[in-house]
Amino acid sequence: MPLLNNISALTYALEQEMERDKSIVVYGEDAGLEGGVFRATKGLQEKFGEKRVFDTPLAEAGIVGSAVGMAINGLKPVVEIQFSGFMLPAYNQIVAHVARMRNRSRSRYNLPMVIRMPYGGGVRSPEHHSESPETLFAHIPGLKVVIPSTPYDSKGLMLSAIRDEDPVIFMEPKRIYRAFKQEVPEEDYTIPIGKAKVVKKGEDITVVAWGALVRETQKAIKTLEEKEDISVELIDLRTISPIDKETIIESVKKTGRFLVVHEAVKSFGPGAELISIVNEGAFLYLEAPPSRVTGLDVTVPLPKSEHFFMVDERRIIDKIKELIKY
Repeated sequence: MPLLNNISALTYALEQEMERDKSIVVYGEDAGLEGGVFRATKGLQEKFGEKRVFDTPLAEAGIVGSAVGMAINGLKPVVEIQFSGFMLPAYNQIVAHVARMRNRSRSRYNLPMVIRMPYGGGVRSPEHHSESPETLFAHIPGLKVVIPSTPYDSKGLMLSAIRDEDPVIFMEPKRIYRAFKQEVPEEDYTIPIGKAKVVKKGEDITVVAWGALVRETQKAIKTLEEKEDISVELIDLRTISPIDKETIIESVKKTGRFLVVHEAVKSFGPGAELISIVNEGAFLYLEAPPSRVTGLDVTVPLPKSEHFFMVDERRIIDKIKELIKY
């Protein structure tokens, strides 16, 4: 099995699926000749030609709007928004058309398309390059929102996203694009959208995270288990919408404590929804108030202050220890 990082696993998935399915087209700003800012599509234009892999003008509304027409007419567009903060000009297309087309047409039309975007902080970029806007998509009916945390998941979830009959927002945490490598099978495999993964079993507390913060939480867990003898069950959500409620609720019924760790700002963030799910499904099993460790309710600070905003190992450890005391 090849040893891949997250970015090369995405490239691998796109290449394999484009070979299998001739209806797939890949495009975006610099996604063709240069292979994207982070080189996720590197080599694809050379292999599949300019008609299937190409660059676009700096016009996000046009990138997504054209994908709507392509998907209705039999193609499977996989489009790249250069950074998640640049998707705002396309948000009208995403909400008004992409998310609603199946309902609007009473299932006469569906939109098999993927909108890829690097997101999140940790690389000292300006604020429009560093935000974590998953809630903006998860709040909209008709969209699926996927966030991988490992190379294995990056490939399997991307294949599932491309093959889905409906639109998928595929958010890629750029902080871990090249952070580590993992064996990724050469053969075809998919990971179901909407199914979380229990990364590690534990007895004292359930922690849910996704994207780059799965890795940060794993560091915290290692420290806690070595120094505090605290047993943590870690769940990688994988999919922000739909949410795997059953896996979360069953875990909390066992541990009695619940913590959400996410990079998005605290207010109205995904953590609030997850806490509501736990309160509704496992309230009588709770031994401590469900809690969250999140980004701050501010615009991501400019590069020199970014570390004050980011969720780190220390904040996760402190919150877990606080909840264990109940």
